[in-house]
Amino acid sequence: MDNDVSAGSTTTIVGRLALGITLLAFGLGYTDVIDGVTAADAVSLAHYVGGVALFIAGLLALRDRDTANGTAYAVLGALWFTWAVSAGAQVSDNAAGLFLLLFALVALSLAFAGGDQLGQGTYGLFFVSLLLLAVAQFADSGSLTKAGGWFAVAAGAVAWYAATAALAHWPTALPRRAAGRGVTATG
Repeated sequence: MDNDVSAGSTTTIVGRLALGITLLAFGLGYTDVIDGVTAADAVSLAHYVGGVALFIAGLLALRDRDTANGTAYAVLGALWFTWAVSAGAQVSDNAAGLFLLLFALVALSLAFAGGDQLGQGTYGLFFVSLLLLAVAQFADSGSLTKAGGWFAVAAGAVAWYAATAALAHWPTALPRRAAGRGVTATG
């Protein structure tokens, strides 16, 4: 079997599917690409799939001594649960921006924590999404909100691919070039 193809652990697959679905719904709601669908429509999904299921996947991963995924899923489960239960609450734009900015820092930490390329890509894209959404809250910018939504969609697609790839035994890493086989200049 190719080293770049992994079956992945069950908790990792479940966690990535839960995160991917939640990010796709959340992001699509901010893009306005589907008429009549907003981020508020993702609240139930974010509450149960992104919040509860992801948090439980995190606890199971921690039980299995998978510290990286356990930490990521538990903290992101808390993010989604908090976002869902506070949806519709009257808070200032600056308070909402601060919440998003703080969780952007968490996503940045997860991106730098290591792990596989798809996990780092998911968390990196999610960081950019949350950062753009935070700045959009501070600046009251609809275009930054849409851009943040698209980055969330991209992060969700990467997380979904990572889970599906693990189940289907598809490649989960970018191919590497052998030493000395790079591009050479002629001249």
